[in-house]
Amino acid sequence: MNLDYAIISGYLVAILLLGLWSGRGMKTLSDFSVSHRSYGSLVIFATLSASFIGGGFSIGNAEKVFRLGIANIVALWGFSLKEILVAKFIAPRTGNFPGVISVGDLMDRGYGKIGRIVSGFFSVFLCAGIVGAQVGAMGIIFNVFLDIAPIWGILIGCGIVITYSTIGGMRAVVLTDIIQFCVLAVGIPMTLIFGLVKLGGVSAIETAVPAGHFSIPAEGMTIGAFLSLFLTFLLGETLVPPYVQRLFMARDATHTARGTMLSGVFSIPFFAITGAIGLVALALEPELNPNLAMPYVIRTVLPAGVRAVVIAGVISIVMSSADSFLNGAATCCMNDVVKPLRKNPISQTRELLLAKLTNCLVGILAVVFAIKIPSILDILIYAYNFWAPIIVVPLAAVLLGLRVTKAGFLAGALAGAAGTLTWNHVLKTPSGIEGLAVGVFCNLFFFLLGNKLSNRILNREQEKK
Repeated sequence: MNLDYAIISGYLVAILLLGLWSGRGMKTLSDFSVSHRSYGSLVIFATLSASFIGGGFSIGNAEKVFRLGIANIVALWGFSLKEILVAKFIAPRTGNFPGVISVGDLMDRGYGKIGRIVSGFFSVFLCAGIVGAQVGAMGIIFNVFLDIAPIWGILIGCGIVITYSTIGGMRAVVLTDIIQFCVLAVGIPMTLIFGLVKLGGVSAIETAVPAGHFSIPAEGMTIGAFLSLFLTFLLGETLVPPYVQRLFMARDATHTARGTMLSGVFSIPFFAITGAIGLVALALEPELNPNLAMPYVIRTVLPAGVRAVVIAGVISIVMSSADSFLNGAATCCMNDVVKPLRKNPISQTRELLLAKLTNCLVGILAVVFAIKIPSILDILIYAYNFWAPIIVVPLAAVLLGLRVTKAGFLAGALAGAAGTLTWNHVLKTPSGIEGLAVGVFCNLFFFLLGNKLSNRILNREQEKK
């Protein structure tokens, strides 16, 4: 185990130093948010993949598959479909929006100041929730692998991420993401291979795991509940702040679309692998705490040295997602909330300083999320409710070049929020259907209705003139 400690410690120190080194020369909020806007498709692919494969889609996926079965893998493929759709229909249009560094910049173009502020507000809460999922994962990882109390694991892991992402900005995030992606792309499949070898092959899983774990939808889950979960993953992280930033970091729209498509395709087998690790854990130890499914397999089946590399990969999974959403929260807070609410402009130096301070505050808020909600994947779903029912429809409309109105945005946002809250908290999610999907459809209906009525009124006024 001493070898494992040495490798992991060296890896963490290297990531920290590399992140700090990459922050040289950063002077503006744009540098902090999108770096130099000249990345190629392979870099976009690596940093985008590293960002979304966080604790929820790895440790959380293994946990849910341990509990429910492969239905959770198929539901997660909703996220994969989302990436492919964005690559096909939205990424090629990014060249129509020069100078964008945040979601609010896009919303401002379609709906004015109110659209910018509302999107900025919910962006911060969404990012904090998703970072919260990574915070919870950090506590588990450090506790299980290194025998460090969860709270200290959280402080060590978050401390490293907050330090390099604050000082280095997006340049540090991208550089560390590339390294972290390479480590996790090797380490996680290696875990599944060693686990299958220990069990004696795939057939051993089929024998040891209850037959219900291979049904879709899962036992006790209605078709409606399964479809709503699929839609939750399809819509929940659609066009969230860190992904929007990456759409505007490439040297051109072609590289953006290609990198996004590669990321979507890569996620399909990756989700299957992380979920299959949950089945391996169930076959090895049926009485195991499901939250420990992936850590248990890594600790049990891998030899020293190899185990350290895989643990570094798991740590990479968490860090690469946390740093992206911290940066996204800081950018949206400054660019989309603070700046438009101020009467007097802020100097570039002060603007950058405030963005860095926001990194720390969001980290603290993320710890609160992690303490309140024990399941990593449940934290993600909870955080999605701050985003998809309110922002996704109007934001996608702007990127697709549709004719939009402020009235349509407000009507859709209010309907989406009301629909989600009513379904989840008043009706108590009938048939297990997630309120997020209901909220998105409410938003879409009233957004289209509000746009139609507003455009009709505008046309009549123009005819009178």
